[in-house]
Amino acid sequence: MFFHIVLERNMQLHPRHFGRNLRENLVSKLMKDVEGTCSGRHGFVVAITGIENVGKGLIRDGTGFVTFPVKYQCVVFRPFKGEILEAAVTMVNKMGFFAETGPVQIFVSNHLIPDDMEFQSGDMPNYTTSDGSVKIQKDSEVRLKIIGTRVDATEIV
Repeated sequence: MFFHIVLERNMQLHPRHFGRNLRENLVSKLMKDVEGTCSGRHGFVVAITGIENVGKGLIRDGTGFVTFPVKYQCVVFRPFKGEILEAAVTMVNKMGFFAETGPVQIFVSNHLIPDDMEFQSGDMPNYTTSDGSVKIQKDSEVRLKIIGTRVDATEIV
């Protein structure tokens, strides 16, 4: 689910950011560029927790930009098959329902919803048990088990 890992990234910095605050400018640009993004390999970057190393800069010909290799520690979120998560339902239709947990969007097919729950259409579509004791609708909280993931370059579904 959550991991604390070390990643490396080459950061380009404009010459106007050079000076006493070079490191602070580099760190703020790194946080702005990296936090909230997703890589299929590592997952969603939740937060940068520390900077391990800022390497020597390499001047780019013709532009004046400098590329710095930066090694940083961060917390990443990556769901795995078999993991149990709590999620908020965002949309319900006859095919199943969508839910979100943090940055991950989850689809639950109607084939995976218990047999005693039936789809009810109307103003607020939902899945309801035959006795009416349990109702899954928009903004409901559900606990679910991940049975599979699809990893793209920029998202995990």
